[in-house]
Amino acid sequence: MTRSARVRALIALAAIAISLSIAVAVPVHLGLDLRGGTQIVLQTRPTADAGGDATDRTLEVLRGRIDALGVAEPTLVRSGDNRIIVELPGVQDPKKAADVLGRTAQLTFHPVLGTAHDTSRTLPKRPREQVLPDESGTPLRLGAAALTGGHVKEAAARIDRQGGAGWHVTVDFEGAGREGWARLTGEAACHQPGDPARRVAIVLDAKVISSPQVDPSVACGTGIRDGATQITGSFTPEEARDLSLLINGGALPVPVETVEQRTVGATLGAQAITASAWAAALGTALTALFIIVFYRLMGVLAVVALACYGLLSYAALAALGATLTLPGLAGFVLAIGMAVDSNVLVFERAREEYAARCRASTRSALAAGFRGAFSAIADSNITTLIAAALLFFLASGPVRGFGVTLGIGVLASMFSALVITRVLAEYAASRPRIRRRPRLTGIAATGAVRDRLTRRNPQLMRHPRRWLATSAAVLVLAASGIAVRGVDLGVEFTGGRLIEYATSTPVDADTARTALADAGFPRAVVRSSGDTGLTVRTEPLNNAEEAEVTGTVRELAGGADKVRDELIGPSLGEELRRGALIALAVALGAQFVYLAARFRWVFGSAAVIALAHDVVILVGVFAWLGRSIDGVFLAALLTVIGYSVNDSVVLFDRVRELARKAPQAPLPDIANQAILQTLPRTVNTGMGAAFILAALAVLGGPSLTDFALALLIGLAVGTYSSVFTAAPVAVELHRRGERIRPPRRP
Repeated sequence: MTRSARVRALIALAAIAISLSIAVAVPVHLGLDLRGGTQIVLQTRPTADAGGDATDRTLEVLRGRIDALGVAEPTLVRSGDNRIIVELPGVQDPKKAADVLGRTAQLTFHPVLGTAHDTSRTLPKRPREQVLPDESGTPLRLGAAALTGGHVKEAAARIDRQGGAGWHVTVDFEGAGREGWARLTGEAACHQPGDPARRVAIVLDAKVISSPQVDPSVACGTGIRDGATQITGSFTPEEARDLSLLINGGALPVPVETVEQRTVGATLGAQAITASAWAAALGTALTALFIIVFYRLMGVLAVVALACYGLLSYAALAALGATLTLPGLAGFVLAIGMAVDSNVLVFERAREEYAARCRASTRSALAAGFRGAFSAIADSNITTLIAAALLFFLASGPVRGFGVTLGIGVLASMFSALVITRVLAEYAASRPRIRRRPRLTGIAATGAVRDRLTRRNPQLMRHPRRWLATSAAVLVLAASGIAVRGVDLGVEFTGGRLIEYATSTPVDADTARTALADAGFPRAVVRSSGDTGLTVRTEPLNNAEEAEVTGTVRELAGGADKVRDELIGPSLGEELRRGALIALAVALGAQFVYLAARFRWVFGSAAVIALAHDVVILVGVFAWLGRSIDGVFLAALLTVIGYSVNDSVVLFDRVRELARKAPQAPLPDIANQAILQTLPRTVNTGMGAAFILAALAVLGGPSLTDFALALLIGLAVGTYSSVFTAAPVAVELHRRGERIRPPRRP
């Protein structure tokens, strides 16, 4: 074993050992769409006197409120300048959580100046005087706040079992609050019993929650000296506890608005994990079997390297504390495909070298295969890493999560293919028993696809415009779906509310749509999924309207459980849509710049045109099928782009290599030869990825069906476009460049 081989072996062993220790000790944080719970995105509305750290102070207040709720393993993170993302695992009642978190809890104590008989009056008689209705609806004139929630030492929910007063909240003041409470109650005690001015109003968020009379035993000017009071108001146990929680947690320094709210049932999350695990296991097993059948011993070693890739990716996610969500699985699917592709590239190059060198040793053929495939592997992975980095920095939400998992997966796939697979392959090829039986390695055989192409030698680039006409026809057909049916953007990009139900009995979508229209929701979009699944999408609804929609569905079905509930504000939906489009456009532009620098502008332009071709076709097919364009679809679309640019890079890398060997050869001939040489790799890689995607489509459940369907369509379109769109476009652009280029002087 050479020194470089020993170094690679030590690096591989160290990486596997470290990854294994991390995987055992540190669990990966699952997103709420995989484990169930509620996510709420709050946006602060800073005021003139709030200060620059208002969002940070709001975050700390919310943290105290959530701790008091008793939620296990909550997550609060700041997002941008004025947003806070709150994740509450296991919480299935978003209304209660949103009410507790979103209330500003501005608690104030006011003297009552009297009643206001004219309820239409809006201008106070005195400065800082205000008119608010009491618990019974009688309007009261309130003086300026004498005390605030900042003077409260502690609040507690209690029940008066002996007096029969029910649940109430006791409030204890501290410091200046004790003196202020004595002064406020002492002034009120100077009025006669029954006089409204003998009352003290306790106001929470501009609403009078209690306005008790000061007890007759309290002397005028003396007041209550013990610094304690009770807030009564016919509270339920939950209301009393929530009120004490808000008082203890403190007031929010600025108002907050709920711009996004997602709730995923624990059952749906568990089903997604189970379905994904079964689909991944079956798809990986079929892919492994396929690789082993075609590449024999090298295929076995590649499967081992893929297992190491999974370990490396899992450990990296755990070490970085990243969150694995359902759209994030798309990044791993793409990375698995690229890991398979890297191994296939190496093995196909090794087969070529073995045949070209008149049956040289398998070890030398493998070494040459790794050297020859390195540039294609590096270029294809770098273009994908550029896209992943830009998506992380420019996008948000699920698209950003896709960029994180994609970047981790690509780096892990490169390491597993170029280091782990090479260490295993070189060690196996150096064994005497393997050297005596070269056909066991799978390198000594050229393969059925390559043999057939060699015998027939089809001239695919003789008429490139015919392929371009075919691509244009398919493009127009798909684009007509966008024009005729329109693009059905999901609530993530338009704003609105999406509720998914599991009904007790099957419910016809048209019947549910009619019932919801009669209930006052004529624009509700209703779709059935499976036998007992029903999805309702509407404009943004408040909690009362959502309860009415749910009641209508339950009445129709004889019972229904909410398994998913998403609320996206219009401003956030527009922001997500704009951010995703900007990230996508910048990613494509950056890939064009890199490809133009690494190859030529002709090839960079051809690759980007092929990408646009794939994007339009995939969106058009989903438009014809009436499927929604949501975050999961966008992740699938980005995965398709990765597959497509990967195929184009591999093809153009071979074109560049052949052009260096024969600089005077016509580009159509070089492109045709490059296609024939790389087609076995394209077919084998596509078959390997198709097994995984087919398993996801069949076994992945409703949450993964659209994702797998989009990837299967994109895989077929991307494989076609890299050969029959990118290559013909490059040939035509080259010809036009030759025609406009001035002739060289003799």
